[in-house]
Amino acid sequence: MYKIILLLDFAEEYSKSLMKGINTYSREFGPWVFCRMPLFHRETVGMDGILKWALEWGADGIIGQLYNDKEISKFVQAGIPVIAQDFKERFSEIPNITGAYHETGQLGADYFLKKGFTNFAFYGFSDIVWSRERSEGFEERLKSTGHNVHYFEHKKARSTELWYYKPSSLSRWLKSLPKPIGLMACDDNQGQHITEACRHLGIRIPEEVAVLGVDNDEMICDLSDPPLSSIALDVEKGGYDAAKLLDQLIKHGVADYHDIVVKPTQVITRHSTDIYATNDDHIATSLKFIHQNIDKNLHVEEVVKQVPLSRRALEKRFLEITGYPVYKYIFNLRIEKFTQKLLDTDMSVFEIALDMGLTDSKNIARQFRQVKGCSPSVYRNKYMAGK
Repeated sequence: MYKIILLLDFAEEYSKSLMKGINTYSREFGPWVFCRMPLFHRETVGMDGILKWALEWGADGIIGQLYNDKEISKFVQAGIPVIAQDFKERFSEIPNITGAYHETGQLGADYFLKKGFTNFAFYGFSDIVWSRERSEGFEERLKSTGHNVHYFEHKKARSTELWYYKPSSLSRWLKSLPKPIGLMACDDNQGQHITEACRHLGIRIPEEVAVLGVDNDEMICDLSDPPLSSIALDVEKGGYDAAKLLDQLIKHGVADYHDIVVKPTQVITRHSTDIYATNDDHIATSLKFIHQNIDKNLHVEEVVKQVPLSRRALEKRFLEITGYPVYKYIFNLRIEKFTQKLLDTDMSVFEIALDMGLTDSKNIARQFRQVKGCSPSVYRNKYMAGK
């Protein structure tokens, strides 16, 4: 029976999801005994104190948020396998629970592009790896389409400070942004900073500023006014995979290891981005109709009927504004909706197809494979921990 120390922020949804995945693996291959060590031990006893406790308790491994300093070598020398959550920067001496951060930023950029935005902003920290790389992915994707990004760096030391309620450089920045604008925050906490600051400034969300966070922490997203859209991450699977790696390190030694990469899965749309940003009324009408009817077997001809334009004229304007032909936009959105139902429900592929007004489940499965590179069942198993 393994004895594992968990040094995590137990109040955060990210850490809770990690623990769910770790616990799932433990139930399947354990049982394991866990010591939930509060983060303040990191400051009060330091790395030496944590190591001393681990040796006295007879810990077999540690998963946690550790500072990036040379003290980590003491754990390696002691032969205790450690997997670090890269809450600041990645470690080079030990495996990390990290993320596909560039991919997450690119997903946010594509989301706003599909909604017709031409102005973009990012709010985050340049000195933290997960924020920095999300902003890089966001900006790289947008620059490839000829757009620039307005960036504001959060320089406050503690995210719990309430400075964003008061007039500040953030206030001036938000007022100065061209509007409407799609703004991605590095995580949901910072996303709520933006929604609160906008509310106090009288900036309308989503009409003037559409705000997208990361982590899909439902408590934070629902507390936001308006509710915050967010990119969901496959954290629970990350926890499961981290436990599996820790098991291997305990059995075979710490010389051979790899990082655990948490992937983004989908954008969960709430009120903070529920808008289609275009000054072209006909395209706005078309986009609204598509999104409202995507759960039906929608065809381009039905979209054309909603506006006083020929199909050729609509196609041309739609492509110029969204970057996609109408049929491709419908196709991509259908796959997004299908993917969301695949991960959020236990319905079969056939049942999901029927729920979306599609009579040919084999065809949607084939289309899904074209986009995702695998079948719906393989994708579901891949992104659901313990399956």
